[in-house]
Amino acid sequence: MEKQPSVLTSLLLVKSRLFEVTLNRTLLTWKEVQLRRKKVSGNISSRLRFGFCLANALHRTRGITAGVHSVPVSEIIAVRETEVDKETKDEGKWQKMSHIKTETNLCAFTVSYVEKTGQHRWRCSNMTFFCSDETICQQWVRKLKEQLSLLTCRPKHLLVYINPYGGKQQGKQIYEHKVAQLFTLASISTDVIVTEHANHARDHLKTQADLRKYDGIICVGGDGMFSEVVHGLIARTQSDSGVDLNDSQAKLAQCNLRIGIIPAGSTDCICYATVGVNDPVTSALHIIVGDTQPMDVCSVHNHNTFLKYSVSLLGYGFYGDVLTDSERNRWMGPARYDFSGFKTFLSHHYYEGTISFLPATNTLGSPRDSSRCRSGCYVCQHRVKDISPIKWGGGDVNENESEGEWKVIKGKFLAINAASMSCACPRSPKGLSPAAHLADGTTDIILVRKCSRLNFLRHLLRHTSKDDQFDLTFVEVYRVKKFKFTPNHCDSEFSNIRDVRENAFGQICRDHPSCDCTPVNSNWNCDGEILEHAAIEVGVHCQLIKLFARGIEETPPFEEDVSSSAV
Repeated sequence: MEKQPSVLTSLLLVKSRLFEVTLNRTLLTWKEVQLRRKKVSGNISSRLRFGFCLANALHRTRGITAGVHSVPVSEIIAVRETEVDKETKDEGKWQKMSHIKTETNLCAFTVSYVEKTGQHRWRCSNMTFFCSDETICQQWVRKLKEQLSLLTCRPKHLLVYINPYGGKQQGKQIYEHKVAQLFTLASISTDVIVTEHANHARDHLKTQADLRKYDGIICVGGDGMFSEVVHGLIARTQSDSGVDLNDSQAKLAQCNLRIGIIPAGSTDCICYATVGVNDPVTSALHIIVGDTQPMDVCSVHNHNTFLKYSVSLLGYGFYGDVLTDSERNRWMGPARYDFSGFKTFLSHHYYEGTISFLPATNTLGSPRDSSRCRSGCYVCQHRVKDISPIKWGGGDVNENESEGEWKVIKGKFLAINAASMSCACPRSPKGLSPAAHLADGTTDIILVRKCSRLNFLRHLLRHTSKDDQFDLTFVEVYRVKKFKFTPNHCDSEFSNIRDVRENAFGQICRDHPSCDCTPVNSNWNCDGEILEHAAIEVGVHCQLIKLFARGIEETPPFEEDVSSSAV
């Protein structure tokens, strides 16, 4: 790696120890200078004068580098001049602002930066540097601010939606106590809206918000709140671009505003899959540094009617039934998902239908890969973004996709899942499809055919283990660009799912003699929302939206360049 020329270098004090501090265009580095001589007595002022008078000689002849700490300029949050205490104890520790003696003249500046504490968590740390020359102090502050001003990817003004009812109903408190102060420190101004009812954020984005004022949109809540913001932003973008949302073959215009997620919901699957942890402070810092993570979006239609967008999971059968039952038990809070999951597992319902799909033939990777979608993912970065729309059933297609043929599978299924990302969460660290990518223009179709309860339990348990969850005879997985599902009892004959249940009662009894109330069709679970139609058409829109995120990092950057040590 080519060494960057330094912008500024000085010998400064940190906690009464002498450091060589260097700033270049990418890194701020401080290296401790360990003196091989008798300790200099006296107060901090005399030590500082000694350090500055003999700095060069000591560094060349009598000093060694005892510790190195580096921070990327891109991860510096803010820099400011600091008032310092000019009286210290004998050991040289800085004291509070009381009892100041006026004979010493010390200046200081504080750098706030991102500290990575492990398990993908980020924290805001502060480091204060001291010097005896006010001009040097001001020069450091000016140079650091100049470097930060070159980071044009950072947001300056954000629109924030807070859901006060999601999860444990702590959204407002989480934002005020953990996030707002970080935005203020980073000089980010905000307009905050606390939502008052379902789809408040969606409707405000679609019709009222002046999006030209903002550099991004922040949602404080769970996956449902994120879905609201996504639907509102996409609808507004397509409306401004003259795109008909009911046209399943339309090419959607890419959304320019980035979306940030402050997790405050029950599961926060989207945040976990894009950042690696559900932590409000970590998410706020990702927003501040201004990195961008593109993300695919699936559009869901029933014939020529737009239904929903999906960014994580479309689940029919098991996951659809779990969501449907959990909606009847909302009074239980997050525990309702465990209760409904156990109940649905015992019911062991299967559903008949036909799924047809266009395999993703011109993309890198497969659902069985051992590699994962991580920060700087090669597969996502090299994905062609401009995918022309194609006709259902393999009619007119893009020139690059002319070799693709639709595949048709008919059978009895316990679950049909379409995962546009890994769908990882704290309870399932690998997710439903561990090798799924965030921005490669595909979704992974997972078909779980009718099997015994024991075998289905084996499949579910593999979501929490290291075993290959697709290495089962009754499980199939395909990476696709589009798919269409038609239940055996197509709901086109009826107005909605409820009519299907009422009109197909005889077939229910024949297929499930042990229960006279089993529905013939399941519901689709679309990112935690129920779809009323079982027959759907789904298309993947590559990198339609962008998040404030870096992606999940496997190894800390710059760790090969410097060795880190606490000061």
